[in-house]
Amino acid sequence: MKVDYIIPAGQTRELVFINEVDMHWHIIQEAESVLKLHVICLAQDQSDAQWHANLTVEQNGAGCRTEIYSMALLHHYQQAHLRARVIHNIGGGYSSQVIKFVLDDHTKASFQGCLKIQPDAQQTEAYQTNRNILLSRHADMLTEPQLEIYADDVKASHGATTGQLDEAALFYMQQRCVDRATASKLLLQAFFDEVLRTLTDEGVREELNQTIENIL
Repeated sequence: MKVDYIIPAGQTRELVFINEVDMHWHIIQEAESVLKLHVICLAQDQSDAQWHANLTVEQNGAGCRTEIYSMALLHHYQQAHLRARVIHNIGGGYSSQVIKFVLDDHTKASFQGCLKIQPDAQQTEAYQTNRNILLSRHADMLTEPQLEIYADDVKASHGATTGQLDEAALFYMQQRCVDRATASKLLLQAFFDEVLRTLTDEGVREELNQTIENIL
């Protein structure tokens, strides 16, 4: 597989992709390197746009840290499909994937996430979380989390949920004179905050918050 990017030993890289239509990245991390990778889909004016992202990250040195964050807010007939693989070849590393999608109207999305821990990757920590909210009965979400663990001294987990907005939270806010539409918007903004607050660039973070508010 072609390698697109190498993070040298001890270096830190933050990569942010916003509304990339078709991206395929294979990234190699050397010892003690840090990767923060953000994949975000928030287009407002393309009713049938499709986004595809295929990511592979390999930790080839000890003590690496990999953080993958992705979020999508889709409406009309938009689609977003993310495949993310993190491969721990050497032990002592850490990885996490936090994926959050909100789907409205007739949108479709999918997440295929894989954590692979090789036999030599002892004392690895690896986590994967996918949370999705469907705002329409016509929206369709497919999530496929996967763990491949070939070492015995590791900490690893994955979890995925797909549901609607919390009716109890909406009721609570309406009881305090917040109308339902505003309450829904506030809950969705809070839902995305776990991803947005990891962005180092404050200007990008504020711009994305404004985009979310405009779409909602």
